[in-house]
Amino acid sequence: MTTPERPDPAVPTATYRLQLQPGFPFAAAAEAVPYLASLGVSHLHLSPVLEAVPGSPHGYDVVDPARVREELGGEEGLRELSRTARRHGLGLVVDIVPNHMAMSPRHNPALWEVLRDGPSSRRARWFDIDWEAQGGQVLLPVLGGPLGEEADRLKTDGDVLRYYDHVFPLREGTASLPLPQLLDAQWYRPVWWRLARTELNYRRFFSISELIGVRVEDPEVFEATHAKILELLHEGVVDGLRVDHPDGLADPGGYLRRLHEATGGRWTVVEKILADGEGLPASWPVAGTTGYDALRHVDGLFMDPDGFGELQGRYRAYAAPQTDRGGDWDATVRRAAYKVLTHELAAETERLTRVASRLCATAPETALRDRAPWALRTALTELLVRLEVYRPYSPEDAATVVTEEAAAEARRAFAVPEEAGAVDVVRDLLLGRYGDGPAHVEFRTRFAQTASALRAKSVEDTAFYRYVPLLSATEVGGEPGGPAVAPDRFHAYCARVQRDWPATGTVLSTHDAKRSADVRAALHVLTECPERWADVLTEVSRAGQAVPDGQTAWAAWQTVFGLGPAEEERVQAALLKHVREAGLFTSWTEQEPPYEEAVARFVTAGPCGVPGRKVAELREALEPHIRANVLGAALVHLTMPGVPDLYQGTEHEYRALVDPDNRRPPRLGEGGGDKEAVTRAALALRARRPEVFGTTASYEPLTAVGAAADHCLAFARSGEVVTAVTRLSLRLAESGGWGDTRLPLPRGRWADVREPGREFSGEARVAELFAASPVALLERVPE
Repeated sequence: MTTPERPDPAVPTATYRLQLQPGFPFAAAAEAVPYLASLGVSHLHLSPVLEAVPGSPHGYDVVDPARVREELGGEEGLRELSRTARRHGLGLVVDIVPNHMAMSPRHNPALWEVLRDGPSSRRARWFDIDWEAQGGQVLLPVLGGPLGEEADRLKTDGDVLRYYDHVFPLREGTASLPLPQLLDAQWYRPVWWRLARTELNYRRFFSISELIGVRVEDPEVFEATHAKILELLHEGVVDGLRVDHPDGLADPGGYLRRLHEATGGRWTVVEKILADGEGLPASWPVAGTTGYDALRHVDGLFMDPDGFGELQGRYRAYAAPQTDRGGDWDATVRRAAYKVLTHELAAETERLTRVASRLCATAPETALRDRAPWALRTALTELLVRLEVYRPYSPEDAATVVTEEAAAEARRAFAVPEEAGAVDVVRDLLLGRYGDGPAHVEFRTRFAQTASALRAKSVEDTAFYRYVPLLSATEVGGEPGGPAVAPDRFHAYCARVQRDWPATGTVLSTHDAKRSADVRAALHVLTECPERWADVLTEVSRAGQAVPDGQTAWAAWQTVFGLGPAEEERVQAALLKHVREAGLFTSWTEQEPPYEEAVARFVTAGPCGVPGRKVAELREALEPHIRANVLGAALVHLTMPGVPDLYQGTEHEYRALVDPDNRRPPRLGEGGGDKEAVTRAALALRARRPEVFGTTASYEPLTAVGAAADHCLAFARSGEVVTAVTRLSLRLAESGGWGDTRLPLPRGRWADVREPGREFSGEARVAELFAASPVALLERVPE
């Protein structure tokens, strides 16, 4: 694909995320443009805009990448939004979904064609289907029960097959066949939905069978699925991209290089979840990540490490013995991974095992021969559960991901030493020690894709709901076992970002966040008063409400503490999702109504009932310290290295729980208060002084001196702007306040951006700096 020559792409100064949906289409976004422009952002960041399943509240279930979504206003609606944005000085960044499409034949024309015509279809190469499995038919897990119980509900209607709302194409010449022969004659097979767990033969998004994997590594598929979005880029309708879930792709690096070339190098960030200490592959031609690594570091600043340790102990005494064997984070992740591989991802594990078995059986190397499928499956399982990152990207990368230490542990799963050789076979194949042919590449690819799905499901969707000493630590990209971040570690992170990825994205709240930043900011305070929290729990637990289990009760009380006063149905929905994701007593597929009803009764009578007032009283007493965390996190986010992305409504106080609670249509322009004032001041400064915060800017840590120095986090940007915030303010108050603590400022005079009449120079007294607010934003006064 050729693209026109164009200059280096513009880097946004700040973006604002809008969740488009039928209730908030392009026209609604256009109406909000004047307000959003007044905030000081440079770009609107839109959720997916291509044709999706009708009624979709998020747009990630794309059905036709060649069309802009009609429910949002169609292509003309998007172009009009772009024109409106341009008139107000704003650009557009759009979320794209290269990894998957909706498994909805009636709405997905490419899939319809493949199911009708089979592997000979011109679009068969679009989808990641294992045609050699299941007798050459695509398994469609749509039936409510076994076929024998559902056959009467399958009806032919002309050239289609209907099952309730499902519609499937019939292979030419088969419509008149009796049902058993008709089903056997198709390129697909409708089956009981429970068979998806073990029998599915197409790659999906995580364990969501309604989303089928797309083979964008194929140049033809890339061009077909990206033509519309590239047209919008080249015509200036769209300016930049956010790439959803690159870890699901066969070759993320290759895809991103092709995308970079096709877009002419437009500003692009990727939704890559980095483990603690993991770096983004340097070879990826992107601006950086979408920002979950920044979220982890900012959040960690406002957590007390000692208090977190005490909170862990309280949690283990209160909850963990009843739930996940003592409440150890690493052990919780490991057990969750075993469960996911043998349940939700059993089909993916079997497909990977088939690839490994076929490779070993046909390889010329004798060392690979005579490996039983069960031994290879065991070796794969034992290595996969020990990965501490989402996936390897190359044989060289695999050496640091699939370590010898992990292999040694994996070998202990075998009773017979000779059988443990399967672990070495698998690891050597991953490290490229047996060649680089197509079969070897396929094996490494499948391993990496399975690994990324496993990490997401076992950590984000299971362990985060099983290990909850501090709910604010269980955030995407987080480290719940040790979430606190010391100032020097934060400064080192910022220095690396400014040096290596200065245009990366940064976030605090997203559409995928478990809790909004302001909810998490309140919960952080509990690390400063774990004993007070434990005392309140003891008091409310005496109220006599039937507690379903300690872990759920602990999570429920923290939920209402972080959220504050809210509608009961929001708390109920979040707790129902919590217990189903945890999968300890109920789950999405094996629901236990008596347990779920007990949880609902507890929430009504406890956290949302009279006992919940005690938690509300504690929150009210801690409000000044919650405010310090809210404002501190907001200002750090808006002035640290990178391009800040604000989620809809978060410019003012925004308390939301996990989706769908955080995906409600925004009520823009409503708010005010300290947080909005801080946000507007920081965004206006970024817009007015882009060179201070941009790719050629600098980052300099500033260190306070005095007894309370650790409670002041400060840094300078390009010697022109200073950010200073209060951290662990409750501990600070308990220790007597700032006293004579001072913050040495860079040379010159410095004016308070929010109160220009206030100026500082030399060593500023921190008590004076924070006299009116727990945060300060200073700008150098021109000489």
